[in-house]
Amino acid sequence: MNRRSFLLGAGTLAMSQLLASCGSSQNPALRVKLLKNSIPAQLLNEFRQSLKQSATLDFTPETQLKELFTRLETWHKPSETGKGWMRIPFITKTPVIADLVTLGDYWLAQAIEQKLIQPIEPTQTAGWKQLPRPWQELVRRNAQGQLDASGKIWGAPYRWGSTVIVYRRDKFKALGWEPRDWQDLWREELRDRISVLDQPREVIGLTLKRLGHSYNTENLDKVPDLKDALAKLKGQIKLYSSDTYLEPLLIGDTWLAVGWSTDVLPVLKSDRNIAAVVPQSGTALWADVWVRPAAASKSEDTANIASLQNQWIDFCWQQKQALEISLFTRAASPIITGMNRSELPKSLQANSVLLPDTQVLEKSEFLYPLSQSTALKYLSLWQEIR
Repeated sequence: MNRRSFLLGAGTLAMSQLLASCGSSQNPALRVKLLKNSIPAQLLNEFRQSLKQSATLDFTPETQLKELFTRLETWHKPSETGKGWMRIPFITKTPVIADLVTLGDYWLAQAIEQKLIQPIEPTQTAGWKQLPRPWQELVRRNAQGQLDASGKIWGAPYRWGSTVIVYRRDKFKALGWEPRDWQDLWREELRDRISVLDQPREVIGLTLKRLGHSYNTENLDKVPDLKDALAKLKGQIKLYSSDTYLEPLLIGDTWLAVGWSTDVLPVLKSDRNIAAVVPQSGTALWADVWVRPAAASKSEDTANIASLQNQWIDFCWQQKQALEISLFTRAASPIITGMNRSELPKSLQANSVLLPDTQVLEKSEFLYPLSQSTALKYLSLWQEIR
């Protein structure tokens, strides 16, 4: 899955430049590799000012989550280039390994299973106690990366989004109705007018949801209408793509698209003819989480660095900072879902794509890791109907 493999825009201040050293080289250093635009620049200044101890802070953005996962792999298995007679030791560079990295929840199971990350322990922080249960459950895993209520905590969710329906107002005005739920994708008027994500979990999942089942259904054979529903949906779809699904919508080649909220929100601001809705029966959720690389350095300053990590994670979970993340990053902090909505800024209350109604959110689901046998069944079905 390459949700957020997209470039998230330019113009953001280089965070490693914003937060240069605020102390001497003898101070503990916190190195963070994060997804570009996933943290407001002003938040980093606020964190620096909140610290009671001197510390060196190095926050460096990457444009794609896939690049961050690749870095975890590289740090775990350093390149062996230069072995043998061609090796030149004196020019070999030791990689600088971050203490915290942004990772999408989709990659969490793989990162755990491959031992790319190590558990964290944020349960004593005030923020963890405010973190709603679905996000706590998301990061409790066993050593194979599967959900486990008694498992260790492998990440700290700091923002989330959803899969939404986005459509052209002009085309639907002529039809006399607007889409509100997944079942609308099967209406005859939309034949060959839809673009969807090229992702089996998303497309099979929304079809399961339309049939009254979970995105995380294990036994597909027990959903007798699934193949027929997918076959009918195929006739409605003009384009499968995970990175260009909005383009045909913008030029009117398709009338409706299924996409990720982080991609859709900027379009809603720039084109008033485009509208979006979170399906009323619930949708798929995703989360960005802070993880600790397994290869992170273990020095005599480990305790101080661990303290800085926990302070940063807890800082992101405080209500003021949670609001800033939600207002400025195209995604919502999980903390605000537990806050009184009437006390949220009006712009958040009015943004039902960024922050769906509580009833819709309760019906929505994270895409949990599947067993290998179940994952193969999904893939086989996808290849059959795709």
